[in-house]
Amino acid sequence: MRTVTLNNGVQMPILGFGVYQIPPEQTEQAVSEALAAGYRLLDTAAAYGNEEAVGRAVKASDIPRDELFVTTKLWVQDAPAQDNTRRAMETSLKKLGVDHLDLYLMHQPYGDVYGQWRAMEAAHREGLARAIGVANFYPDRLLDLIFNNDVTPAVNQIETHPFFQRTTDHDLMREHGVRHQSWGGFAEGRNDLFTHPLLSETGAAHGKSVAQVVLRWLIQRGIVTIPKSVNPDRMAQNIDVFDFELTDDQMAAIAGLDTGTTLFFDHHDPEMVAWLSKRRLDG
Repeated sequence: MRTVTLNNGVQMPILGFGVYQIPPEQTEQAVSEALAAGYRLLDTAAAYGNEEAVGRAVKASDIPRDELFVTTKLWVQDAPAQDNTRRAMETSLKKLGVDHLDLYLMHQPYGDVYGQWRAMEAAHREGLARAIGVANFYPDRLLDLIFNNDVTPAVNQIETHPFFQRTTDHDLMREHGVRHQSWGGFAEGRNDLFTHPLLSETGAAHGKSVAQVVLRWLIQRGIVTIPKSVNPDRMAQNIDVFDFELTDDQMAAIAGLDTGTTLFFDHHDPEMVAWLSKRRLDG
């Protein structure tokens, strides 16, 4: 497994296993199978409702804790944000059955972002999180956080796939030492991604699947990716992407697929901002 170095020196696998939209009752088995396939980066969130199942799989694996890279995410907190962020983090640690996180991300750029970030900075100083970062932050919100706080986010996890490549965001994050991480790398199959002629032809040239081409494309851009599957064969296929390399021409051709727009939801849309900002987690 290749790793990348975060801005505080922490090593992070460039490819991991995501559990978004995996029901809690299926998550433990899926994570166990992913760990058996060789994944060591696990990505969950309080909002996914499956942290406990991830924790059970981690415990049952008997893999040494220092060989795993566990990420979870903080949902938007009510005031007082600093106190509630600390409680939310402690809840996640308990559910996961770990005494520290490798990466703790602020899931959405809403609420008292500064209060939440100060609590995350404190947790980082105390060793409860080896690294802290954000998710779904567009450049304006990311720069505002960087310029007005002590700790620069180590990671920004954002929608990134061949149809929404985030090149401007990527360049800005690299300039400021923030590692780009992709969610939705397969675009959930939208725009017929898995049968797309260009991606299919590229895969055929290397004896690889479209999924493997997309993951390799992300990795060659230096982007951390967290594909999800509940199928053990696909899990094994998704991690088997380190024995080939896309050519410059192939990378350029894939760059031409970028539409520059989200396929899911826009964090600048007032209705979406209102919905995300008002949503609260049970407990």
